[in-house]
Amino acid sequence: MGSAPQTATLENWREHPYSVWGFTHVDSLIPVVAVPTAPPLSPLRQGKPLDLARLAIVWAGGRRSAEAALEETYTDGFLVLKDGEVVAERLINQTADSRHIVFSVSKSITAALAGILVKDGKLDPEALVSRYVPEVEGSAYADATVRHVLDMAVSIRFVEDYLDPQGDVARYRAAMGWNPPGAIQGADGINAFVTSLPKADHPHGRRFHYVSPNSDLLGWIIERAAGESFAGLLSRLVWKPMGMAHDACITVDRHGAPRTAGGLCVSLGDLARFGEMMRNKGRFNGQRIVPEEWVNDILRNGDATAWSRGEMVNLFPDGRYRSKWYVPDPSSSVLCAIGIHGQWIYIDYDAGMVAVKQSSQPVPDDEALDNLTYAMFQAIADELR
Repeated sequence: MGSAPQTATLENWREHPYSVWGFTHVDSLIPVVAVPTAPPLSPLRQGKPLDLARLAIVWAGGRRSAEAALEETYTDGFLVLKDGEVVAERLINQTADSRHIVFSVSKSITAALAGILVKDGKLDPEALVSRYVPEVEGSAYADATVRHVLDMAVSIRFVEDYLDPQGDVARYRAAMGWNPPGAIQGADGINAFVTSLPKADHPHGRRFHYVSPNSDLLGWIIERAAGESFAGLLSRLVWKPMGMAHDACITVDRHGAPRTAGGLCVSLGDLARFGEMMRNKGRFNGQRIVPEEWVNDILRNGDATAWSRGEMVNLFPDGRYRSKWYVPDPSSSVLCAIGIHGQWIYIDYDAGMVAVKQSSQPVPDDEALDNLTYAMFQAIADELR
């Protein structure tokens, strides 16, 4: 893959090869706010290393080693934990200090924060969105619940097509400041865009429909419920008590609204720490971070019927989606957070494994590379059992 020229601009930062640099230098291109940490409690422990060059992956596209799969899937950084110990790490197009954008993995981190507020009695998942954000009146969200937002079950007219230069996503990116101004007419900021989206014909809750603005609305709901900024909450309730090694950051629009659907930038090691916390049912280094019942609810309570009616059923035919996390197959012990261009948290509870992957895949939503990546995770989990 090689190194990309360091000439990414707001116009090309998501296009390969500029994305290799752009994905770790988002704060040079887009306004961000910091998510500060406290001094780290301890470094990640080292375990017995895996030989990725010898580990074979067999999948529909053929056979290759895990090392070759990392190359083929445009990996920038990769880290695997077994029972909390590092057994594989590759820093290819970044350093340990790099803050790589994790795109929709941001959704899963945001929803974990929502779970903390639910436990604290500040947020009711069954309440109408309008209880927290009255500005949604007249939009698709006017009669939706927070649970509909959490589970991507809102009845809404929005097409998540990343490559349509004039479509919903292009207007959305203009509103959030991710594209140059003037390229397309957009709403004035994320919140204005979210509250402009119309309802579809079917009822809320009927089908899974992947709509990123749902998760920006979740960030707005969280801020209103807690009376605190999203970055401040994430710092106080997650980053600092976990002793993350690096500050994170999140992109904001011209009004300061955070892009909680996809704007978090996180170091590789801290992404692994977050995955390890979720593997331990919300605990990390002896500290309770996320309620155990919230993690168990994610693992047990996704709506199979809503998922089967959705547009991602081919990715995980028996899957579920709950609180911004994927359960690929309820008969296994796997939990995933997934972002475009190849960002992953993969947790296998039975194998005691957490794997995180930060990438710069050229195509935002590449089914073949997603399938290869998933097969690689499964092969590593089998090796670690």
